[in-house]
Amino acid sequence: MGLAGWAAAPALAIAARAHVVTILGDSITAGLGLPANQALPAQLQRALARLGASAVVRGAGVSGDTAADGLARLDFSVGADTDVCVVALGGNDLLQGGSPAATKVSLATIVRRLKARRIGVVLAGVTAPPAVGAGYAREFAAIFPAIARAERVSLLPDLLAGVGPSVRQADGLHPNGAGVALIANRLAPLVVQALRARR
Repeated sequence: MGLAGWAAAPALAIAARAHVVTILGDSITAGLGLPANQALPAQLQRALARLGASAVVRGAGVSGDTAADGLARLDFSVGADTDVCVVALGGNDLLQGGSPAATKVSLATIVRRLKARRIGVVLAGVTAPPAVGAGYAREFAAIFPAIARAERVSLLPDLLAGVGPSVRQADGLHPNGAGVALIANRLAPLVVQALRARR
């Protein structure tokens, strides 16, 4: 294949070496209740490979973590060799009825510190159910697009969009393997874009 053919290939080889993608998150990204090969890091790595991206995906999810917890362990959890970090925090802030303003500050600080380290960012949002109150739900949902716009990073508006009851575990909250596959397939194109932007 000539140079033009390579340039037009869908995979668009990102680099000779495998890139490193780290997922900074909570129990959903850690794969609570799932074998490692069905958890988000493994499934995202496979989804990236299907798109032609050579990447190693590292899980940095800790069950129960809030955005503030993720910020506190950011430097430890996201290695210096990380090319792109998926930031998927906020669900526990929501479950605990935390302050949207405080959550926004923590998430924005995470994003800025990653950018200062020249790490690409994909931000994954959380949508609050109406049961928490319409005003709170609107305020919380607004956190993620506001940060994405201000910091000019990619956004997956709702990590659990489309992950209905049939693809969740018995607790009704955490996705099963099929649910994680839906998340991975929606995240992968955004991660590929972030990797390409670093070329």
